[in-house]
Amino acid sequence: MPLALLALAIGAFGIGTTEFVVMGLLPEIAADYGVTIPAAGLLVTGYAIGVVIGAPLMTVLGTRIGRKTMLMLLMGFFTAGNLLSALAPDFGAMLTGRIVASLAHGAFFGIGSVVAADLVAPHKKAGAIATMFTGLTVANIVGVPLGTYVGQAAGWRVTFVAVALLGVAGLLGIARLVPEVPRPEGARIRHELAAFRNVQVVLAMAMTVLGFGGVFAAITYIAPMMTRVAGYSDGAVTWLLVLFGVGMFLGNLLGGRFADRKLMPMLFTTLGGLAVVLGLFTVTAHHKILAAVSVLLVGALGFATVPPLQKRVLDQAHGAPTLASAVNIGAFNLGNALAAWLGGAVIAAGLGYTAPNWVGALLAAAALGLAVLSAALERRERRPEAAAPADAAPADVTPTDVTPADAAPRVPALH
Repeated sequence: MPLALLALAIGAFGIGTTEFVVMGLLPEIAADYGVTIPAAGLLVTGYAIGVVIGAPLMTVLGTRIGRKTMLMLLMGFFTAGNLLSALAPDFGAMLTGRIVASLAHGAFFGIGSVVAADLVAPHKKAGAIATMFTGLTVANIVGVPLGTYVGQAAGWRVTFVAVALLGVAGLLGIARLVPEVPRPEGARIRHELAAFRNVQVVLAMAMTVLGFGGVFAAITYIAPMMTRVAGYSDGAVTWLLVLFGVGMFLGNLLGGRFADRKLMPMLFTTLGGLAVVLGLFTVTAHHKILAAVSVLLVGALGFATVPPLQKRVLDQAHGAPTLASAVNIGAFNLGNALAAWLGGAVIAAGLGYTAPNWVGALLAAAALGLAVLSAALERRERRPEAAAPADAAPADVTPTDVTPADAAPRVPALH
């Protein structure tokens, strides 16, 4: 494994910790600022919206400098935002700090995905992307539960100071281990934007919004759901987040392994399974053991979609992957924002703390429908291509006149 992938994973660890740790601390933050839990959920929504905005904005700005330098600058933004959150005197300042930190998120994973994919052979690209995202999943096994424990024991502000220090560690790791990557020759914003005219790129991003939104609809409100419905203690939330992180880790590795070979079947399986598990979560949330199993499965199925969705965007972007990759990371967080808002809305409407699970199930089912549509369109596009050489071949061409390239027209592989 190239050491540069380890450096990217370190940065991903810090970002993953700050993204998810707030979910385990929502009750404490809400009580400290005197706001309701659905209102505190805006810290998730605001972060996600910041990622959506920051992903294209920071990536566009980054086209003028080398990718390594841009990754280091992004970690600087991340560190500053978390320090602001730690010191925030009121809820508005806290939300501002979350947004500042989030501006780095999308571009970091977008540019990082391109760098990771370029470091390995073509048939190992999804695996390299999964290795970088391993930092995000390990954050949910170690960083998020530990941050939740520290926040509950010593105050949530201490947690955000620690997260800022993770940002410093990520910056130093990139500076030390990532090789200098020159700015791509001929990189033009117009060229990058052209990728969005491809309907398959748009469909992949829509799948990202809906599929990952399904995960966040449930997980954003995991603390009140597990304590007020399943009957767990506040301290048990830490271990439930560890379980979610283990699921994320396993799902990410599984997705990276199969995305290089059976990309679309992998998406069909994981999105369909996610919709079913989230639907059942409305029932299993009332039973401690079944609730814990559901948390594990939501993490595994949700993150098994990350490498294949990211790779599909890179494959379909046709030579202009950087902006498309970053925007797809923004799409993950657009789904987070949508789901966190919808989950808070159904709770505020009095439907209970398990109602967000129904929202998640519907979002995942919609993503599965888009995956089926995407595959159908791809099959239809191939039929004319496969038939064209036979239709165009002159009648007087003999077998000896046909080269192997003519006899076997190139058909792009279905990922």
